[in-house]
Amino acid sequence: MALAFFAFLVVFLLIGSGGLLLFYREAMLQRIALVITPREKRGLLQNTIEHTSSSLRGVVEQAERILPKSQAEVSIMRQRLIRAGFRSDAAMRYFYGVKVLLPLALCLLVLITGIGHQSPLFAYAAALGFGFLAPDFWLGRQISSRQSRIRTGLADVLDLLVICIEAGLGLDQATARTTEELEQAHPDICDELTVVVLEQRAGRPRSDAWKNFADRTGVESVRNLVSVLAQSEQFGTSIAKTLRIHSETLRTQRRQRVEEQAAKTTVKLIFPLVFFIFPSLFLVTLGPALIIMSESFQKYLNH
Repeated sequence: MALAFFAFLVVFLLIGSGGLLLFYREAMLQRIALVITPREKRGLLQNTIEHTSSSLRGVVEQAERILPKSQAEVSIMRQRLIRAGFRSDAAMRYFYGVKVLLPLALCLLVLITGIGHQSPLFAYAAALGFGFLAPDFWLGRQISSRQSRIRTGLADVLDLLVICIEAGLGLDQATARTTEELEQAHPDICDELTVVVLEQRAGRPRSDAWKNFADRTGVESVRNLVSVLAQSEQFGTSIAKTLRIHSETLRTQRRQRVEEQAAKTTVKLIFPLVFFIFPSLFLVTLGPALIIMSESFQKYLNH
């Protein structure tokens, strides 16, 4: 009897402690954080970080005003930033601020390290040019990477749209549900579809919202999808069937693209074979024979 009571008490304590860990975990973590880092120190550190960030923000905004910009250039750059996933107004100021501050930082680095002491004009010109063009190259790579992720996730999005539409939802409701379900798997395309849903809720026509989606991404497969949806809505055909066919087409194109890249591999291997592997093979196979032949010729000449 005593053993059973002891076992019951142990099980009760374990369950109780497990419940406390599960339901009061946040409070316990806050208490531990307060013990490790007092409130005064945390406030001082937070104020320091906020003051530093505000100072850097002010420097970047002041530097951004130095660079002359036309309205057409600003419009094109805003479109590029949106395609890279940066929609805030501050992104434009930060980008142009970096284009001004990065060349100056590189010139300062050249001055401190003394890299260009032999040809200072070339070193400073290279630092200025690289610092001015590096943000554009970085932004281009961001756009290409994001477009590739959108192109990859489009087929999965279409499959889930088909499932939702066949389950009885409309296209707008199916789009909203798809963005919720695939937010973790394909965040980039779900982010763009969230903008589509918000535009439709704000009263914009469906065709215009999807056309803006194609313009923001700049992906050819998305443009084809928008045109297919517009034709399906215009002629009254089944949207689910249209999306299923388009999804199969996208998967076929992806498979063909992979096969094309695999076929190009043999051509791309020619250059490393000719310039790196073949010289090593010739050196290993013909080197001993050439040494023997040179020694034989030396003996013949001496005689």
